[in-house]
Amino acid sequence: MEIVGLIPARGGSKGIPGKNLALVAGRPLIEWTCAAATASATLTRCIVSTDDAQIAETARAAGIDVPFMRPAEIAQDATPMIDVVRHALDELGSPEAIVLLQPTSPLRTHEHIDLAVRLWLTEHADSVVSVVEVPHAFTPSSLMRLTDGRLTPASSDVEPTRRQDKQQLVARNGPAVVVTSRDTIREGSLYGVDCRALAMPREASIDIDTMYDLELADYLLRRRIDG
Repeated sequence: MEIVGLIPARGGSKGIPGKNLALVAGRPLIEWTCAAATASATLTRCIVSTDDAQIAETARAAGIDVPFMRPAEIAQDATPMIDVVRHALDELGSPEAIVLLQPTSPLRTHEHIDLAVRLWLTEHADSVVSVVEVPHAFTPSSLMRLTDGRLTPASSDVEPTRRQDKQQLVARNGPAVVVTSRDTIREGSLYGVDCRALAMPREASIDIDTMYDLELADYLLRRRIDG
């Protein structure tokens, strides 16, 4: 069975210019995902989809194949990820599964990748998506609206307010890992109907979107390196 890791890394980024090549703990951001992918025991191949020559060069130096350059029309801010994945699937000759590994999740490890793939194989699901538990302070019963300086509940539903009574909720953590079957992608979806969850700890779920995220990831990765 062919299970391909796909690292989508376009050159444009408005929030953090050149984000995928920004240095994090001494290495370009994308290299952390490249390292996790090459260490995976379940991926049969890993590629980078990019429109940027420097990103392609960095990926190849890290041992990742760049078999094609992504067309400009699917390398825009508003390009849906499903379009990027479908394009890669077409270029690769339809492997059985695509494992989406966004480079903005540098603390995701090869163990997380392998756990997700094995869960997908065991459960015969349409997809497996990595998630992180939502902190209790951000669950619906804790949310408030601020209107003209006054606080009101964000929801009219009555829910428990004690931490121990609140329902456990999860959120996609980027997501850091998405395992999707070929058929699900062909149907125009990343997740399908039967979508299973891989729970990841908060410290491994950093998704780089701001400079603060970048600085936090730098700190956590340096701490990991130092042991």
